[in-house]
Amino acid sequence: MYGGGSGTLYIVSTPIGNLEDMTGRAVRVLQEVDLIAAEDTRRTAVLLNRYSIENRMQSYHDHNKEAVTPRLIERMLNRESIAVVSDAGTPGISDPAFYLVREAVAQGLPVIPVPGPSAVLACLVASGLPTDRFVFEGFLPVKKGRRTRLESLSDEPRTVILYESPHRIMRTLTDLRDVLGERRVCIGREITKKFEEMIRGTLSEAIDHLSGSTIKGEFVITVEGLPKKKRRTA
Repeated sequence: MYGGGSGTLYIVSTPIGNLEDMTGRAVRVLQEVDLIAAEDTRRTAVLLNRYSIENRMQSYHDHNKEAVTPRLIERMLNRESIAVVSDAGTPGISDPAFYLVREAVAQGLPVIPVPGPSAVLACLVASGLPTDRFVFEGFLPVKKGRRTRLESLSDEPRTVILYESPHRIMRTLTDLRDVLGERRVCIGREITKKFEEMIRGTLSEAIDHLSGSTIKGEFVITVEGLPKKKRRTA
């Protein structure tokens, strides 16, 4: 086992769509740990079956993290190894794995990342927008604080990356255009899956492209930072 054996938390990245993106190291860790903490045990079961992994699972998600985290920490303090996986991609990015990692670090437990797929990086590197500096904002607030968050990004010179659901993608693109002005954008939909799509252009062009269509899938939005010619000077 990696990291000296039991009493360790592994942050295991899993495919964001295409199951072939699973790494050999991730397969081995999921086979060898004492327990897998999964955001959705049904989805993780599909992955485990694909790679003939037989192991115990514990549901670990936003709605039970406060109750389950102490129990998982106790198991690791008793020298059990645990792997945490999200629905897809790298755990801890806009999901409850952060809480478990924070507590494990506070308890002095080893925390070992097992890198792999990430929707954030996949969309960024394919966007055609600058990749040397970027900022990840996750999901925008649905109501309170939404306008304030958007306004705080209006002068951001780095490429901005957001997550969005199919139910709010049109609203978010419109809000981005209204507050940030016209910007170049790349929207990744169903990344690595059968109907993967990269929508590139301006915010207005992206809105036109999606208007009138049946919107499905999760979205990653990469937005151009404030162009140099528009930046404020002291």
